[in-house]
Order: sequence, then structure tokens, then C-alpha cells
Amino acid sequence: MFTHYIDLAWRSLRQTPLVTFLMILAIAIGIGVTMTTLSVYHMMSTDPIPDKSDRLFAVQLQPMDDGETWATGDDVPYQLTYQDAINLQALPGDFLRAPMIRAGFSVHLNTPQSKPVIEDARVTDSDFFSMFNLTFIHGSAWTAAQAQSAAPVVVLDEEMAQQMFGKTDVVGESLFLGERRHEIVGVTQKWRPNIKFYDLNNGAFGKAERLFVPFSHVKAYDVDTWGNTNAWKFEETRDFNDKMNSEMVWIQFWVQLDTPAQRQAYGDMLMAYMQQQQKLGRFNREELAYGLQDVNAWMNYNKVISEDNKILVGLSFMFLAVCVANILGLLLAKFMRRAADVGVRRALGASKRQVFYQHLVEVGMLGLLGGAVGIVFAQFGLLGVRQSYDYYNNLASMDWMMLLSAPVIAISACILAGLYPAWLVCRTTPATHLKVQ
Repeated sequence: MFTHYIDLAWRSLRQTPLVTFLMILAIAIGIGVTMTTLSVYHMMSTDPIPDKSDRLFAVQLQPMDDGETWATGDDVPYQLTYQDAINLQALPGDFLRAPMIRAGFSVHLNTPQSKPVIEDARVTDSDFFSMFNLTFIHGSAWTAAQAQSAAPVVVLDEEMAQQMFGKTDVVGESLFLGERRHEIVGVTQKWRPNIKFYDLNNGAFGKAERLFVPFSHVKAYDVDTWGNTNAWKFEETRDFNDKMNSEMVWIQFWVQLDTPAQRQAYGDMLMAYMQQQQKLGRFNREELAYGLQDVNAWMNYNKVISEDNKILVGLSFMFLAVCVANILGLLLAKFMRRAADVGVRRALGASKRQVFYQHLVEVGMLGLLGGAVGIVFAQFGLLGVRQSYDYYNNLASMDWMMLLSAPVIAISACILAGLYPAWLVCRTTPATHLKVQ
């Protein structure tokens, strides 16, 4: 019977090509707009590292004196001071940790043919690569000895290696970061997370860095941050050494804690550290506080998805509702024009339920066709987003979940629009139309 309904629906759609075209166009436009905004929202809210998001934690400390506040709900800064980052890096324990900053260099090969490029860099510890799932295709991260001695070494991703050398196997070769020559010790696969979750303080949707240097370079070569630096009190900083010894916060710090027991132990270490620092004249507060939030909690804490994004998705569904209202009017006109045919079917023995289901199959087919065209419209919408906002480049795309959702939403919307017209036409009195026939 369902196959018969499909056949009837297809014939009906072909009998009224103009009305069918208008209805498909209406639902396609509604789906195109809705799926454009919904896809971006979906990619923003997707877990960026699902296999370990509950084991990676952003570390926060509250260094301010009593009475001082911060622009967060819990008065805890997003970042750490340099001295706290160094001290936490030295804490004992068998867990991965990574202090880090966003920096940048003029990158070149020191040859007449090499055009310098300004490139962001991640200044961090070697644990960063395993913590955030970067895969090496050549070489490896720098050694502990190289980090301790602040050796001029660098790790590139394959795209950066290809850009600079025309190949990816460049381990052992050198390039210049500014005026300093660095030896390449490793090359990673291209790494482009949709959300730069490990450094939300400097932009959630920026591009991930393509080169990496040891965190010890901060002190050894006065490598300053290209990100945000904040302070809660005035301090005279005449040089970079003063900044490193100040209460300014500008370092991000992440740890990987694989078990609840590890997390509890690390929290206890943080509290003990702050109490020890309190005896040295810092952390002058009655109640000490720290933050230890996993990836998804950290994104919520930093409001990665703003209210504007949610409102935009809501407005797109309202636009879809307008399209559905237009389809409802067209369906009413179309179905009621077929009242005489329905009367004959009823007289020949078709039940109200059968007539109702027949028309719902027709509007469902309409939704399927409109959803398919809507996906094409959405692709053009997402292309426009990518071209207009470069930092949305990874987000403005449709994954398999969104591709499946588009026809489901379209069919549901059309069925919703067709419920009243189908109910109205199935109540047709056969005798009224038989007299006319």
C-alpha cells in the first residue's frame, strides 16, 4: 500500500508542476538558511577532542589579594603568571603537563630566494603533542635535555614544511625564526581542530599554529606572548625579566589526568602549592581558590557559543516556520481542488485514514525533494560564511549528522504543514461530489 501511495504522490506532484516547484523552492530556502546556521552552531558545540576531553584540564589559580576581583563569574583569571606556570611544571607526578603561550616569528631560510613569512607559533612543552593528539610523520618532539638547555629546535607541521622546503621530510634541516637558526627535529601531520580549545583566551576560532618551540625559550630568548596579558595590580615592569617575576597573567597551562584519583591528588597539590606561596607573601586571601576544568567545561566557562549564535539559530527556525506557513496555504488550495477525486475514492471504499495517509506521503515526498535541494542551498550559504569569515573556515561545513538532519527536518516540516490540509480533505463527504460528477 505504501508503494501505491508513493506512486499516487508522484503523479500528483507532476500534475501541478508550478505549485510543486513553488513548494519545493519554499522548503529548500527554509532548509538552506536553517542548515547554514545550524551547521555552524553544531560544529561550534561539538566536542573537539572526544577521546580524551574528560581527561584534559585547564588549570587556573587565584593570585589576587582579598578585595580584588576578576572579570569571571568565580573571580579566577583565565591564565597563570609565569612564575606559577614554572612552579606547576616542576610539581612531582606521573602525568602530562603543558605550559604554553601563543607567540610568533618571522620565518625564513636566510637565502635570497626565501621570502620571510610572519607565522604564529605555539611555545610549549613536549607533552603538548601527545596530550592534544598530534601525530608525527617524521622525527619527534624535542628531548628533555634540549628543552632544559633551551636548544634552538623547532617542530613544524607538514603544511609548513611543504611551504618552506617543498617537501615534508625535513628533519635535520634548519630554518630561521627571526635572526636565530633553529634545527627541525620533527614534522607533524596537519592539525586543524575546529575550535582552538587549548587557547580560548586568544580566540576560539583562530587557526592552530603550524610551528612549535620549547617553553624554555621564553626565559632564554625573551620570547613574549602574542596573546593577552592581564594584571590585577600596578607593577613597574622595566624589562622582560620584570614581567616574568610579576603578578601578570599570560600563560595557559593544561594537564592530563586520567583517573578521578589523579584529579583529586592534583587538586590537593594545587591547594598545597598556594598555601606554600601564601607563606612567601603571595595569594593574600582568606579563601584560596583554583580552577580545574575539562575541555567541554572550559568551553562553557569561556562562553565559546555566545547568545548571539543561539539567537541566530532560533531566527533561522522562525524563517523556516514562515516557509512552512506558505506551504500550508499552497497545500490547502491544492488538496481542496482534488476534493471531487477524493469523494470518488471514498465512495469506492477508501477510508478516511487511507486518504489521510495518502496525502501525508505526498507532503513527505515534497519534504524529501525540498530537503535535497535545501542541502545544496546550505552548501552555498556555508561557502559564503567561509569566504566572509576566515576564522569560521573549519566550522562552516556539514558533517554526516547535519547531512542526515536536513531531509529529516524538511520532511517533518512538510508533514507538519500538511496535517491540517490532509485532515480537511479526508473529511470530504462522498455524496456531495458524486452528485456533481
